[in-house]
Amino acid sequence: MEGFNHKDLLGMDQLSVRDIELILDTAESMKEISQRDIKKVPTLRGKSIINFFYEPSTRTRASFELAAKRLSADTISLSSSGSSISRKPARLFGDM
Repeated sequence: MEGFNHKDLLGMDQLSVRDIELILDTAESMKEISQRDIKKVPTLRGKSIINFFYEPSTRTRASFELAAKRLSADTISLSSSGSSISRKPARLFGDM
């Protein structure tokens, strides 16, 4: 989205009215793409997206993967239960 200067979107508090309008306009154009026989655009071709989910959610994971693939990105999905992030951190200096 040209003109959207946010690296991450974690909430709406930091968005301006123009940012929100740009998101809605982009969603409208994506609706047309979802009605095509081939539902892909080259926007993220050659890019990889890693989705990390702390909570199990098949619907959310599938939605994020589908969106990334429609933008031609490669995707990797991780969950906290299947990664080392769920392990207790090792102590470097023993009990202090």
